[in-house]
Amino acid sequence: MNRRHPIPARQRLAVAIAAALLSTTAAAATPAADRQTGHKSDAPMPEMEVIGKRLDDVSKMTGTVVLVDREQLELIQPLSNEDALRRLPGINTKSEEESAVVSNVGIRGLSSSETKSLILEDGAPVAPGLFIGNTRYFNPRIQRVESIEVLKGSASLRYGPSTIGGVINYRTKTPDDGVRMSVRTGSFATREATVEAGGRTRSGDAFAGVVATYAESDGFMDKGYEMSDVMAKAGVRLNDQHALGLKFSWYDNDANISYRGLLLDDYHKGRTYNPAPDDYLLSDRTGVDLNHEWTPSERATLKTLVYWSETTRDYWRYNVDTAASNAAGRWVYTDTLNGNNRSFERYGVETRLTLEHALFGLENEAEFGLRFMTEESDDRRVRATRASDRSGLTDQHVEDSADSVAGYVQNRFVINDRLAVTPGLRVESYEQERVELLNNNASADTSNTEILPGVGATYALGDSTQLYGGVYKAFSPASNGVALDNLTDQNLDGERSVNYEVGVRGNHGLLNYELAAFYMDFENQVVTGNSNPLLSQSNAGETRHGGFELVLGYEIGGGFSVDGNATWVPESEFRTGDNKGNRIPYSPEYLANLALNYRANAFSAMLNAHYNGSQYGDPTNQRDLPTTADSRIWGGKIPAYTVLDLTAQYEFNERLTVFGGVKNLGDKRYITGLRQGIYVGPERSVEAGVRFRL
Repeated sequence: MNRRHPIPARQRLAVAIAAALLSTTAAAATPAADRQTGHKSDAPMPEMEVIGKRLDDVSKMTGTVVLVDREQLELIQPLSNEDALRRLPGINTKSEEESAVVSNVGIRGLSSSETKSLILEDGAPVAPGLFIGNTRYFNPRIQRVESIEVLKGSASLRYGPSTIGGVINYRTKTPDDGVRMSVRTGSFATREATVEAGGRTRSGDAFAGVVATYAESDGFMDKGYEMSDVMAKAGVRLNDQHALGLKFSWYDNDANISYRGLLLDDYHKGRTYNPAPDDYLLSDRTGVDLNHEWTPSERATLKTLVYWSETTRDYWRYNVDTAASNAAGRWVYTDTLNGNNRSFERYGVETRLTLEHALFGLENEAEFGLRFMTEESDDRRVRATRASDRSGLTDQHVEDSADSVAGYVQNRFVINDRLAVTPGLRVESYEQERVELLNNNASADTSNTEILPGVGATYALGDSTQLYGGVYKAFSPASNGVALDNLTDQNLDGERSVNYEVGVRGNHGLLNYELAAFYMDFENQVVTGNSNPLLSQSNAGETRHGGFELVLGYEIGGGFSVDGNATWVPESEFRTGDNKGNRIPYSPEYLANLALNYRANAFSAMLNAHYNGSQYGDPTNQRDLPTTADSRIWGGKIPAYTVLDLTAQYEFNERLTVFGGVKNLGDKRYITGLRQGIYVGPERSVEAGVRFRL
């Protein structure tokens, strides 16, 4: 795919820095005899941990926990993080294309078209515009991810904002000593190469590493992309008390995608063309995280994270001739286009103190946290033509900003060997401002403070069974464009929800299990229609979400095992307003996954079935799918579907592994979502690759 815009100077500099770090890392690597062991640096990267690295860290969590490690990810062979997330309990994804350039994730009945869950990378926020804009515009690349942590329930109170559904944390790779490469190719002319290179000092007190990926594809339905992703890490233990960690990341992606999907007749005919062949989403992100860890004593640890990021998203979309589109049964474009171009900058600092103490004669673990963050965005609309592609008159120019401060405190009281109780309190305070530069710099501002209490508990029913639960208050802020629409304070409250959860987890012989019941009571939910002015953001009133999650795993024997999960959300509805009694859009009642695994010596394989229940595409619960280009509501009832994936890998030795898979084994044609037309799930695809260590 031809690149459609030159690489900016700052991005060329980012690539040069990464290349220099890569060569330095290779030079610093230990001798070959040491590299073959494949162990990581003795000086691990300090980071803001969401769950932790030890098994007993999970047992301290008062909410549901899901962990996906590197071994599982390598067997799944996901093309995107959403490809991995859709296999987890309680998570619904609304894929727009197979590489998931933008994020569409819903948890426990929350709409997957609106982000009400916090996305982190190594404990730092990565979704742009938490307070000022759409958080969906950046998705961490799965190629840099070591493991995925999903945290739901009252333990989410430590984080914010937007933890109503929970927290998803992507832990990135810390490269092993030496050089490791992975290449894969597959359907739709997909080609991908990843290099991981790491080295450490002989003392083990310092390390450096790089993970770099290049991928390109023609894409299913010709929704091609060209993506580069570079991440560099370094860490050093200064002495017994102090450690430093630095992470630099750079990402660039040109994706031939749009808001437009197929019209109904072409969907029924099985068409697979790109409905917007000249529309492009051009995105990039540069970020720096600096971590410091201070351990003044065995009972106290202070962690501090300083982070900065800049994300841009230029979305060039051609206008359509509606009458001609209706006559043709597909989109017919004019020679005019709009550039909806946005950039986001974020910088912040967060610090956490953990302290073991003996208040009231009990074993206690206290945690205190403080965060300062500033977000700024620049939003321009550029009117262009086909003759002057991607240049023209800027007729809309808005700057948004938000300053926020958050603090929290929690204490885990260990009552006895079985019972621990963890009360906590979080406060989020923020100020938002909007400035219209083409309107004589007219401006408006608003502010809000949320007080969020919670309490959770764990109780050991036996040596291998634990009961847990809690209640907490969560919120998600209304963005500047909503809260300050028309430069008027709309008096929109943050979305507030009181969340309840109770569950049991454990193992019995060859069986491991977890069962959780949850209930989310929204005082106020702000909803968005699918590009429909009749369903713009508004205070939608009360909504309710309630259901169950079940996770089971069983070792059959002979190398076979099964893993499965099921989510049932019988209640996910509006309780007040015009849509009272209707179901929340993109909130299926049933989700399920079942995997049959086989492992014998060097060979492993997995057959996975993913079931996604029927769901509505808009708050009115319109049942009929749209048939014409001038539909006022791009909604309809999306049918349920089941997709089968088969993946396998063979490890010839510690240096060489081959892998491959067939996604959508049954070549199921299904709808993943609706926007301005119908988004179609990828047809059957085949991929193969190799991982090797130099």
